[in-house]
Amino acid sequence: MSVTLVDPKIIFHEALQARASGIILSHNHPSSNPKPSESDMQLTKKLKDGGKLLEISILDHIIIAGASFYSFADEGNI
Repeated sequence: MSVTLVDPKIIFHEALQARASGIILSHNHPSSNPKPSESDMQLTKKLKDGGKLLEISILDHIIIAGASFYSFADEGNI
């Protein structure tokens, strides 16, 4: 298992630089299992909450795993 840390400051800095009103997050799962981990769920909530303060909507968070994917929006988790 490998882990990559996500820095919300960098994500929102880029969104603010682009004057974005909404962003779509994505990352891959090399395991080919698209199911979000507990840390994926926590990160999505953290970014959604932070985005509200900045008036930047998190429109979706997509996990790509091989030929399949998981969409937080499609599953009602955004």
